[in-house]
Amino acid sequence: MSVWLRGHPDIFMPAKKEPHFFNTDDRQGITGLKQYEQLFSSARPRHHAIGEASVWYLSSATAVDNILRYQPDARFMVMVRNPLEMAPALHAQMVISGHENVRDFAAAWMLQEDRRYGRKLPSFGWSRRRLQYGEVCSLGAQLERLLARVSAERVAVTVLDDLCADARKEYLCILKFLGVADDGRTGFPIHNDARASLLPGFNRVLNLLGEAKYQLGMRHGLGMLESIENINQIRKQRKPVPPELRRQMASYFAADIKVLEGLLDRDFRHWLV
Repeated sequence: MSVWLRGHPDIFMPAKKEPHFFNTDDRQGITGLKQYEQLFSSARPRHHAIGEASVWYLSSATAVDNILRYQPDARFMVMVRNPLEMAPALHAQMVISGHENVRDFAAAWMLQEDRRYGRKLPSFGWSRRRLQYGEVCSLGAQLERLLARVSAERVAVTVLDDLCADARKEYLCILKFLGVADDGRTGFPIHNDARASLLPGFNRVLNLLGEAKYQLGMRHGLGMLESIENINQIRKQRKPVPPELRRQMASYFAADIKVLEGLLDRDFRHWLV
């Protein structure tokens, strides 16, 4: 969605996706206000909507309040999906990025309690919170927290199922929410599809280099690490979650999905099948 919106003539989205400036309780991509605002230096009066996309804001306990302090009139776009599908996808992304050393999702899911208390964490990682797949994917609780701080008319929620079924319809809903006209877009190419690493160990090396760069205060670069990481990726469908684990996950997420159903007035019981 962020890529599609970036192509709209009346919307400004910076080229750098996921600056993660406002989630101060987690790893920030950008830490300085001047540096953050520089991302929007090319915005012009013709841009009626200006924003950015950082996926860890919703699960952050601090991001929404920080955003509201910076921009009290901010609007929020949230995309939700079946957590039983989201959790394996997140795990795969963490493996690709070099922050997860347990390649089997079932094994990583079972390690959550140990990792909560600092046990069995990757020696090269920096964020145990992001390995708590159950908590990160509990979108009902996160959306409920957002709506406790922001009025519903300032929050647009898109369900990924709906986007997959009719991308243009959902895109038009977002444009209406942002108060911009239809730009006539009819092509909705998929971005960030399922991938895997050719050499997972190599990505861990890249992760160590990135961590060294971060500790030295280097937040910008030529994108070389990202480019190398992309070369080390291939498109690959994820293995289905074993039935017994899926039943465990369904039990874990059932109450949270119920919260999401109430907030959106939707029936998501099919997610648990």
